Amino acid sequence: MQKFHRATIVVAAAIAALVLAGCSSDSSSSSLKIGSLLPETGSLAFLGPPEFAGVDLAIAEINEAGGVLGADVEHIRGDSGDTSSDIAQQTTDSHISAGVSAIVGAASSGVSFTVIDKISSAGIVHFSPANTSPDFTNYADDGYYFRTAPSDTFQGAVLGQLMAKEGAKNVVVLNLDDAYGNGLAKYAMAAFSGTSTNIVYNPTAAEFSADVAKAKAAKPDAIALIGFDETAKILTEMIKQGVGPDKVKTYLVDGNLSSGAYADLPAGIMTGVKATLPGVFADDSLQERLLGVDPALTDFSYAAESYDAVILIALAAEQGGATDGETIRDNLVSVSKGGTKCTTFAECKDLIADGVNIDYDGVSGPVEFANNGDPSVATMGIYEYTANNKYVALPAEFITGDVPAGE
Repeated sequence: MQKFHRATIVVAAAIAALVLAGCSSDSSSSSLKIGSLLPETGSLAFLGPPEFAGVDLAIAEINEAGGVLGADVEHIRGDSGDTSSDIAQQTTDSHISAGVSAIVGAASSGVSFTVIDKISSAGIVHFSPANTSPDFTNYADDGYYFRTAPSDTFQGAVLGQLMAKEGAKNVVVLNLDDAYGNGLAKYAMAAFSGTSTNIVYNPTAAEFSADVAKAKAAKPDAIALIGFDETAKILTEMIKQGVGPDKVKTYLVDGNLSSGAYADLPAGIMTGVKATLPGVFADDSLQERLLGVDPALTDFSYAAESYDAVILIALAAEQGGATDGETIRDNLVSVSKGGTKCTTFAECKDLIADGVNIDYDGVSGPVEFANNGDPSVATMGIYEYTANNKYVALPAEFITGDVPAGE
């Protein structure tokens, strides 16, 4: 029997947030309910607004096109918090009680690992737009886990090769101690052709002077920081110890690429820092649509992946003819590849109604799930800071390729 796929989808807030009570024991004939598990609080809260906006936009467009199986998609908004809190457990329990068929989130790989067993055992699709830990690839989730972001086998390879390409010979990889940080560091160092030193830190530490001192002692010509919002504190300590971005070439990743976190650092010190971020660039058209949902958006990280996660869930239900988690699970791979290309929910829905097998290509790029639910093809962008609180995409630095399977 085919082993069904897994990938990460993050379900975020709908344009009009619906507070749902009660639980439907039979979602096969009811409206599609999606619960979001995205960061409103915690160390990744800066990723919440674009992810929620992506979910909201997708749900609005689905419902404008007539909904799924003739009914509007219902959304239940939920906070994931981070691994230092119990918020994700509480939100997941609430979503299960409400009878959702899919949960979009979490953004953090570490948070998703705390709830993945509970979600899959309930027969609910667990779809993250931002989980990148390689440990999900072969996880025993009964095929219920999916993601639109690629495994860090891909981001790690791009990061390691980028540092080598730019002339680094002796790098320090300074990463937070969790599934995301350790996995990305491992694959970045494997792809780097010179000497590398790995320093693992506790992200909840009060200060990082000892960790930075170890990095300085290695006398690196480049430093890669893999972390979340604690990165600002680490950069402050690096500057204090004379190994800041003005002294040593510095690289960031998706977890700490931020448009606002570094505003209080010395003026201009982030200029020239580069970072990797999965996905294609959110073009002007997509940004305009997202700003129509949330006019306060200043960052678009993982908005496209969140949007595509919701569209894919809806298309899987439409193709399968039911809204329960098992039906969605069993149709997600099929709607992502091998059929007639389509790029919007309305277009794909019409093709399904005509009995046509579809291949949805989304705003985050071509989405093609391997049989385990991981994206098999992905795009990685390289961005560069022009000021402490502003970064830009480098036009020639978008790399599309097969995602390595890892171990």
